[in-house]
Amino acid sequence: MTSVLVVGYDPQAIPGVDGEALRAALDGELARFGEHGIDAAMALVVFGESAESTLIASLAERPWDVVVVGGGIRKTEQLLPLFEQVVNLIRRHAPQAAIAFNTSGGDSVEAARRWR
Repeated sequence: MTSVLVVGYDPQAIPGVDGEALRAALDGELARFGEHGIDAAMALVVFGESAESTLIASLAERPWDVVVVGGGIRKTEQLLPLFEQVVNLIRRHAPQAAIAFNTSGGDSVEAARRWR
């Protein structure tokens, strides 16, 4: 079975957003991985807080086949330093993993399947 780690920005840390609703959507996407026979987990990070330690711990959990980096990290100009940090941590701590990018929280499965 393919293993996928999805790295995203913690919805509870986004001002003005219904964090619970967004988290429910992310959990729904994790369920879709299971429907496709893919073992998936999620690492949610916050800029400037424990992003590095959270991500390193998640990357060390097991040898991931694919790491999907979410658009919330990648598309927000203010989070460019976080995006760079995430990519470099993946390269360092999961060098065997392919890196994929989704366009939204609803197509992470498709992003991962391109590289498994």
